[in-house]
Amino acid sequence: KHLTRKGKRPLDPGGVLLDDAAARGPLDLPAVFGNRKPVELEIGVGKGGFLLTQALAHREINLFGIEYAKPYAAYSADRVRRAGLTNVRILHCDATHFFKVCLADSSLWRVHIYFPDPWPKRRHHRRRLIQPTFIAQVRRVLQPGGQLVIVTDHQDYFRQIQCVAGNAPGLARIRFPHTGGTNGEIVGTNFERKYIAQGRPLYSIARMRY
Repeated sequence: KHLTRKGKRPLDPGGVLLDDAAARGPLDLPAVFGNRKPVELEIGVGKGGFLLTQALAHREINLFGIEYAKPYAAYSADRVRRAGLTNVRILHCDATHFFKVCLADSSLWRVHIYFPDPWPKRRHHRRRLIQPTFIAQVRRVLQPGGQLVIVTDHQDYFRQIQCVAGNAPGLARIRFPHTGGTNGEIVGTNFERKYIAQGRPLYSIARMRY
C-alpha cells in the first residue's frame, strides 16, 4: 500500500483529489504519485488551466496543486480526471500551512505562484503570501537548482516580491522560464488571459535555489 505519510492512511496512487486529512502531516510525495519523478507545485490552481496544460505537455514530471477554495480544488481535479492524466494530484489546503507542515526538505523541483491575492489595502498587506518567512520555506523545500516562479498584475505587490526575493539568502536571479503559455502568454492561466484581454501589464520574477 502507498501511504500519504508513514504509518497513516493508505492512498490510491490513481486518485487526483487527496483527502483533506493529507494536510495534517508530512507528505511522502513518491508514495502519493507512485513514482519518483520530479515534482512541480502550483499554489492556487483556480480552475486548473495551467496545471492541466503543464501536465499534458510534460508527462515526465509530477504536478501537485494546492487550492484554498474547496470548490475550485474539486473542479480542477474533475478536469484532470476527464483528461485521463495520471501525473497530477490536488489538495485543498492553505499554502503557508502546507509548506510548513507537509513538505520535506529538497522535495520540489519548481514552485509556481501565479496571480496571488495582492491584498491591496495597506492594513491587509500582512496577509500577502510572499513574506520573508514564506520564501525561506520555499527555499527549504526546493532541491538545489530548483526554481521559484511568480507572476502578478499588481505593481505594488511586485515591488514587495522583488524586495523579499532579492533579500532572501540562497536564491539566485534567473531568466523567467515560459513554462505553460502560448500565443504570447507567460504561463497560460485563466487570470492571465483575462488580464491580457484587459490590457493590464504583467510582472514576472524567477529565482533558483543554490
